[in-house]
Parts: sequence; structure tokens; C-alpha cells
Amino acid sequence: MGVKVAKVERQKSSTAVEQSEEEKMNVKKYLRGEAADLEVLKDKKLKGELAVREDLYGKSAQAAAQAEKWLMPSEGGYLEVEGIEKTWRIKQEAIAAEVDISSSRKQFDIVLPDFGPYTLDFSLSGRYMIAGGRKGHMALLDMKNMDLIKEFQVRETVRDVIFLHNQKLFVAAQKKYVYMYGDNGTEIHCLKEHGAVTKLQFLNKHFLLTSINKFGQLHYQDITTGGMIGNFRTGQGRSDTMEVNPYNNVVVVGHSGGTVSMWKPTSAAPLVKMLCHQGPVTAMAFHPNGHLMATAGTERKIKLWDLRKFEVLQTLPGNTKSLHFSQKGLLAAATGSFVQILGDLSGSQEYSRYMGHSIAKGYQIRKVLFRPYEDVLAIGHSMGWSSILIPGSGEPNFDTWVANPFETRKQRNEKEVRSLLDKLPPETIMLDPTKIGSVKPSGKKEKPTKQERDAEVEAAIEGAKNKAVKKKTKGRSKPSKVTKKKQEAIMNAKKPFLEIQDEETLKKKRKRNEEENQLPKSLQRFARKVSAS
Repeated sequence: MGVKVAKVERQKSSTAVEQSEEEKMNVKKYLRGEAADLEVLKDKKLKGELAVREDLYGKSAQAAAQAEKWLMPSEGGYLEVEGIEKTWRIKQEAIAAEVDISSSRKQFDIVLPDFGPYTLDFSLSGRYMIAGGRKGHMALLDMKNMDLIKEFQVRETVRDVIFLHNQKLFVAAQKKYVYMYGDNGTEIHCLKEHGAVTKLQFLNKHFLLTSINKFGQLHYQDITTGGMIGNFRTGQGRSDTMEVNPYNNVVVVGHSGGTVSMWKPTSAAPLVKMLCHQGPVTAMAFHPNGHLMATAGTERKIKLWDLRKFEVLQTLPGNTKSLHFSQKGLLAAATGSFVQILGDLSGSQEYSRYMGHSIAKGYQIRKVLFRPYEDVLAIGHSMGWSSILIPGSGEPNFDTWVANPFETRKQRNEKEVRSLLDKLPPETIMLDPTKIGSVKPSGKKEKPTKQERDAEVEAAIEGAKNKAVKKKTKGRSKPSKVTKKKQEAIMNAKKPFLEIQDEETLKKKRKRNEEENQLPKSLQRFARKVSAS
């Protein structure tokens, strides 16, 4: 009996070791980077505070790892093949035959040949979709229940549509102005300040509606107060491509000269200006982590950029009109009537062909858009819109505090109030958002004025005059020697100020000499000559 008990205990201990190793891997996933090296610190108070903070981080990571199987029940997966098979050869018909009924319903085609081409946008939760046809047709749909909420005709050109903070409000860029509509199709506002807009974006953390019109003017408008935060001329002419970096909420505009400029609402000049292509920029997209940018140009190249170094990571062939990254990092590129999905399945920042889909010949794709929290790609084209299945594209688990596809009316109202209270000011938009909360380094000291310098000199002279002289014996304290010592003290007090003055005069002379040397020889004799004294 004793031997059996010992064997059982050993088995339990071995499983405990295996569980602990697995838990360690999960805990490492939730840790906030490497721990601080406390042995180097000499300040005991700081050392103690950091030790408590690190212990708290460790406990929170352990709690998150333990609750992972309840909080994240679903696991994401990609297409897997055997032998010489290729994932990009698998057709949508083969995928539809293998998936469940609810997933197969997400694969459909809506044919509306009279109102296309269509542009699309999803709400943050991915439940609602707004479709806008070039010829004025707009439709709001519930993608979970496959219901049409509202459909109406504005009877003029629609260039772009986008949701605001929730599905109750959306904005359309029409022929002359930008219009805001409710979910029942009622026109709420006409935003005339934006002009004839070609592209719209919305910064949901700042409640800023961003637009660029056909004259190259960039507008930022706060939808909570209605005030215009910024109105800037890009100086690069008309632009049809504009995206928002999800990492820092910087607006990025692609221009016809092949340049890409990055903007924030508190600066009239671009933060960054980079030459990406030799011809016009046709499409842009950002990875969810915000450090990877994909651009496409008319020279039939797709470039992947590392925004931390502003370097090209990879160049791929392709004449693309629309690009979009999924939540898991897959890149969709549309060309004519063909959609190509690229993936970094190895994790080496090298994108390769993952899937492909061809719609009916003659259809021209205008926009591709991955649906959040679903393995679905929506395609807006000249004859309506389509939806196809892309395994592994969406995040399998959603956070109800961020986006809840099943939220009730009460939850939506509470979330709206909470997001308004947590609204960030426009000044928080910057290239490096980690600087927020850090201490600003002290700038250079300003040069003192002439009056301040004269006052310092006089104070130093008075101090030298009032300095008491020690009395010495054997004729060393004669009046003549005392006055001589006082004069020496005054000269020593003046000396540092005279040295500073000499340095400034030398700098001025050097600057003048440089200016004279820059002049051509024929004009140098007319330059002002500075005397050596």
C-alpha cells in the first residue's frame, strides 16, 4: 500500500510541475515587460515602493493567467494544409462546406448595380455596418441578425461614410458638404466648414471628426462642442487617401506626389513627411499595434514600413486601390476584381500570400474592410458589396469594456457617458504617446539682458569694496597697500563678466566673417570691415 501511495504522490507532483511551467508561460504573457533591477538602487524608500509595485504587477499577471480560460474561451486559428497543398488555393466554397451554419451565413453577395461603387464602415464592435453608394444610396445593417435597420436615398454623390462613437450616429461626405445622420435616417447636421470632402476619419478617444477635401485642406472638428479644432492646408493638392494610426491617433495623409505626411490637430506643420513612392499614393493601412504601415502606389508596389525607424521592411508587387489590416495582422489588398490576403504566419515580419478571392469579372473593388471580432472580410465594389470568410483574421475574444456586440440600450448609454467623461484633449495626440505623464526636461537658460548684467556687475563691485581687509603687522597694513588690495578684489570681481563679454564679441566677429566668406568675390570688397581692435 505504501508503494502505491508513493507512486500516486509522484504522479501528482509531476502534473503540478507541468501545470506550473504552463502557468509560467501564461503569466509571462501578461507581465508588463522586464522587472526593475532593485539591487542597483541606493534610495531605500524608492526601492521599497518599486518592490511593492513589482509584487502587485506579478499578482495581477497571475490572476489574469488563472482567469484566462474563463475570460478567453475561444482560440484563433489559421488555415492549415498538408504536404504540397497551398492555403491560397482553397476556395470560399470549400470553406463554406466545412464551417457551421452561423458562420456560413456570413458569406453572401448583395447585388445593387444601379448605385455603386460602395464604400463601407463597421462600428467598433463589428455588429453594425454602414454602406454608402456613390450614387446616393445609404443602408444601415445589423450584421449579427442580418437585418436592414434603415435604407434611404440622398440623391447626390456620396464619397465616403463613417460611424462616429456608436451606431446611432454616422457621417457622409456628399457632393458639396459633410452631413451627419441618425440611425433612423434623419439629417441632424450639415457641416459646411469641411467643404467637398474626399475622405473621412473619426478619432473615438478624442471625439474628433477629421476630413480632407479636394483642395487639400485638413479639418479637425470636435463633435461634442461643435468647435473647429484645426484647419490646415497640406500644400500637396488633392488627396484621396487618409488613415489614422491606432497607436497614437496621428492622422496620415497620402499625396499625389508620392509623399505621406503625418498631422496632429495642434500643429499647422506636418510632424513627419516621408517620400514613400515615385507616383501618387493610392492606399494606406496600419497594423493594430501602430508600428507597421502599408502603402501602395501607382508604380505597382506595396511597401511595408517600420514607423519606429521610418524604414522599408518589405516591398511586394501589386497595383492596389484599397488596403486594410485585420485585428490579427492579416493584410487585404484589392486589385480590380481580385482580393489578395497576405499574412505574417511565421512572425518574422515577412508577409507572404495567405488567401485569395476573385469576384465576378468586371466588378471593380473600391474598398476592403475586415469586420472586427469576426473572421470576415467585407468588399465594397461597383455592383454592391460582398462578404467572405478569412479564417484567423479576427480577434476571437472581445472585451465588453472596449466593444460589446451584445450591449443593451442601457449599457450603450452608460458607455457613451463614460467615454465622454474620459475624452482626451487634442494636445495628447503626438508621435510618441509614452511621453504623456513624464517630466519635461528643463530647457536652456535664457541669456540675461544688458540691465541685468550691469546690475550683477555693480553688485559684485560693491561686494568687493565692502569686503573687510585683515590688519597685518610690520607695515603690511599701510593705506596704500590696502587700497591696492581693494582694487585687485574689484578687478577679480569684474573678470568673469569681462570674459563673457569677450566671448560674445568673438562670436559676432566669426559670424560676420562667415557671412563675408559666403559672398562672391566681386561683392566681398563691399562687405563691412570689422577692425581688429
